[in-house]
Amino acid sequence: MSSHFYAMLFRMKYIERWGLMRNTRPENLSEHSLETAFIAHALALIGSRRLGRDLDPGRAALLAMFHDAPEIITGDLPTPVKYFSAHTAGAYKQTEAAAAERLLDLLPDDLRPDYAGLLAGDEAYRPLIKAADKLSAYIKCIQEEKMGNDEFRVAGETIRRAVEEMKLPEADIFMAEFLPGFRLTLDELTGGQACETDKSRV
Repeated sequence: MSSHFYAMLFRMKYIERWGLMRNTRPENLSEHSLETAFIAHALALIGSRRLGRDLDPGRAALLAMFHDAPEIITGDLPTPVKYFSAHTAGAYKQTEAAAAERLLDLLPDDLRPDYAGLLAGDEAYRPLIKAADKLSAYIKCIQEEKMGNDEFRVAGETIRRAVEEMKLPEADIFMAEFLPGFRLTLDELTGGQACETDKSRV
């Protein structure tokens, strides 16, 4: 019997984020999930290496890859709508859970338990994945502002404060060490070597 799970999973790239915002460059759910996985892996590594926490970076990355998978079915509901009230937030959680079940129903029975754990999330990693998700969104705001798009300025400030208020040491370290690089140009990131490489091709 054929399974449509992966065919659905690969439709993640068609779900656009930031639906209420004017974007200079659209962002889809697939790239957001990958970037969130990069960050979650980094946060777990920081926690493990520097803070003595029992965290598995691979587990963190995998959970982050699937953290928004139900949105393949629900679409990306804008944050102001999703959290407009306790009622809408609760209703969306129910819808998200139902969407996760629909995805799981596409799997063969022997694989379903493995993916059920990923789609449900892991309480031990939930703050880490939430921080990685917010940091990915904050980086999007930084990149839009770099392109001269003031539309993301307030959103960026709000998201940065939300990360700081989480009081998650791993996130604080990531912000201090790795976020400044996102404000640099390619030449600044490479010490001018990118420009030199381009000249060599002329």
